[in-house]
Amino acid sequence: MPRLATLLCLLLIAGPLAAENRLPESRAEIQLSFSPVVREAAPAVVNVFTSRVVADRPTPFAADPFFSDLFRNFGRAQPRVENALGSGVIVSPDGMVVSNYHVVGRADQIRVVLADRREFEAEVLLADEESDLAVLRLEGAHDLPSLPLRDSDEIEVGDLVLAIGNPFGIGQTVSSGIVSGLARSGLSIGGGRGYFIQTDAAINPGNSGGALVDMAGRLVGINTAILSRSGGSNGIGFAIPANLVSRFIEQAEAGARRFQRPWAGLSGQPVDAALAEALGMDSPRGVVLNALHPESPFRAAGLGVGDVVLALGGDPVNTPQEMLFRLSAEGIGRQIEVSYRHRGAARPQTASVDLVAPPETPPRDPLTIRRQSVLSGLSVVNLNPAVVQENALPAGLSGVLVTDPGAIGGRGGLAPGDILLQINDREIRSTADVAAAARKGGRRWYVEYLRNGRRGVLRFRV
Repeated sequence: MPRLATLLCLLLIAGPLAAENRLPESRAEIQLSFSPVVREAAPAVVNVFTSRVVADRPTPFAADPFFSDLFRNFGRAQPRVENALGSGVIVSPDGMVVSNYHVVGRADQIRVVLADRREFEAEVLLADEESDLAVLRLEGAHDLPSLPLRDSDEIEVGDLVLAIGNPFGIGQTVSSGIVSGLARSGLSIGGGRGYFIQTDAAINPGNSGGALVDMAGRLVGINTAILSRSGGSNGIGFAIPANLVSRFIEQAEAGARRFQRPWAGLSGQPVDAALAEALGMDSPRGVVLNALHPESPFRAAGLGVGDVVLALGGDPVNTPQEMLFRLSAEGIGRQIEVSYRHRGAARPQTASVDLVAPPETPPRDPLTIRRQSVLSGLSVVNLNPAVVQENALPAGLSGVLVTDPGAIGGRGGLAPGDILLQINDREIRSTADVAAAARKGGRRWYVEYLRNGRRGVLRFRV
């Protein structure tokens, strides 16, 4: 039976060719090649070389008034230079380049080498660790080859793509594959968290920041990470969609120093099979809202806790990360149509949501403790939606955020990003409470804080 099936397939393929009764007449009919696409796209993909000076951690006794003299030359920090390489994509003829944050975000010096061996120094215009994207400007560059961006929402699973970059520093390399999956969210891979295009085109270390292009030579995404146990490509690579890249370029051109995302002011969870049954839905889809900030634009549009968001801008959403991507790709100052299922409603409803920046209420009121105390050097700000979003904290948090623990606080265990809950007998609700606790002083100190959802306690005796 297998032989018979094979024979039938061959007859079905050969039948039309026999009917036409002709031989291949062009090179394109004889040999399939990606070379025309590579000729167009490859000159716009660059090699990125970075370096930064890293100081080794000094001895813990360096700031101690007694032990600092005894351990003066012990474990002295020696600065060292850390080099790295990656890839980038030229997106404008005047030298604007997109790469990954984990390639260039912390670099002191950046050198970019083009495919034709020209070299340029570069500076970072805009970088965002959460999205793992960075925009560079090449100094003195003009009339450079560049790649147009494709609407990444148009691509489909099975589309042919090419990955272009500098794997392992061996030089520009092209690998082919297909789009293996879309809307890969809920992942924390590379430096980014959120929403990715998956491809089986070979991506290896050094490809980060390179181009994923379609068969028309348009930029589909920025290659960012792989899933691998060995460190080499296993055919599971991820790229940041071009629609988000375009918003980065837009904000960089406008002079922004920090990437601004629209503020949703909500928290939610994916609808699984059990939750769909409880909500009376015929299938698990969408994101059910667990909480909304009083000033949330979704609340202003009529949505409430228990509603299920099904689509944003006509595109289905099934995870909070996918919602964040859709909002970020749309940009601040616009409106987006949301399709949602209201509690108990039989049919989906629609509403228009204003995409706004996170509000600065309450004011940050930054504070640094200057007076001599165990809290000397501690810097804090009030939490508000803007601070929460900048620091990728869970929605709905309030209180006081540590931005610098100070010398003694840092040695005691406080860290940037901690949320202060209590100092001695005073509950901390604002930076004014921190100032009052510092003024009161005392020999015994009790500091309670929240870190990654867990409470911690520090005790000092001075």
